[in-house]
Formats: sequence, C-alpha cells, structure tokens
Amino acid sequence: MEVYQTEEQQVEAIKSYWQENGNTIIAGIVLGFAGFIGFNLYKDNNLANELAVSDSYQTLIDNALKDKAAFSDNAQKFISENADTSYASLTTLALAKEAAEKKDWQGAQTQLMAALKSAPSDGIKGIASLRLARVQIQLEQYEQALATLAKPLPASFIAAIEEIKGDTYLLQGKKELARNAYQAAIAADGLTNSPSLQMKLDDLAIAVNLMTTVPVEK
Repeated sequence: MEVYQTEEQQVEAIKSYWQENGNTIIAGIVLGFAGFIGFNLYKDNNLANELAVSDSYQTLIDNALKDKAAFSDNAQKFISENADTSYASLTTLALAKEAAEKKDWQGAQTQLMAALKSAPSDGIKGIASLRLARVQIQLEQYEQALATLAKPLPASFIAAIEEIKGDTYLLQGKKELARNAYQAAIAADGLTNSPSLQMKLDDLAIAVNLMTTVPVEK
C-alpha cells in the first residue's frame, strides 16, 4: 500500500479513488438497501399470506360446526387453493375425522394417507400416523397398522405408538407382545395422557392368569 506523506496527497488520492470507483460503490449501496427493503417486503408479504390462510382455515372450521353437509366440499376447495401450507394437512386431518365419525374407515384411511404424504412437519406426520394406525385396526389391517407405527416418528409419540401396538397385538391374540408393548408405553410416561393403559395391562394379566389356572379336562 502506498504511503501518503501529506494531507493534500491523501485528499487527492481519495478524490481520485472516488472518481474511479464512486459509481460502483453507490450502485452497491443502492442494491444493498434495495435487497434489505425487498427482503423485508418479502417477509411482510409472507406473514400477510400466512395470516390470510390462517383466517380462512379458522372460518372453514367455524362454518363446519354450522353446516356439516357443506364442509367436505369447502374443505376440498381450501386444500386445492392452499396445498403448499400446513393448513392443507390440518384440513385433511379434519376430513379424516369426519369420515371416522361416520365410520367410513376406508374414507378416513384415504384422507390420512394424503395427510401423511403432504405433512410439512414431524408433528403433523406423527398425528396422522397414529390416527392411520387406529383406522387400519378398525379395518382389521393389523400388519399394515404395525408397519405404519414402525416408521420413524418423534420421541414424544413413543407412548402412544406402544399403546396402539399393544392394542393391535391383543386383537391378533399375541398377548405376550401386547403386554410388552403396554409396559413400554407406561415406561414412556403413557399414563399421563392415557390412564386406561394400566387397566389394559391389568386386564391382560388377569386373562393370562385365568388361562394358566383353568384345569385341563381329561
């Protein structure tokens, strides 16, 4: 770097540098501010869009309580218009719940598989997986239910997974596996959200004891 001996030389050097590079510097500053403003506008627009979708979703759910007959059509329209948002998955879960309330297990399964496929987060994926497994049990698709529960899910779902596995094994007549699953659910603090877990385990123990104590007729 050149060493300037006097203030006049420094001033002249600055003037010369500015004449050669000033336009580039100004352009960089302008682009920087434009980028900053543009980024904030982008964030503001995204936030506004998210709030609008949220409001639409809440309106959809509120209207469902008033007019259940129109909910399915309105929900399908909402999903098609907001397919790339988490609210689309939540709406699909709502459609699955509606189908399950009508005991339309096949319809519920279709909706839950769609929700699982489009789930934007592990939380929604976990909820959809648990509900799908329960629906598959209703359809007596026991192996499919176990396969659904075997897929990786957040640790917070372990207790519910093990309880549903226990229910599935019990329906298959696999009492030992059911007991192990119920015990695993309790160990994962499952009693907090499902107090009936202990009853399931106790009933299973009673059933096993009866089977082992009943005398065999000769």
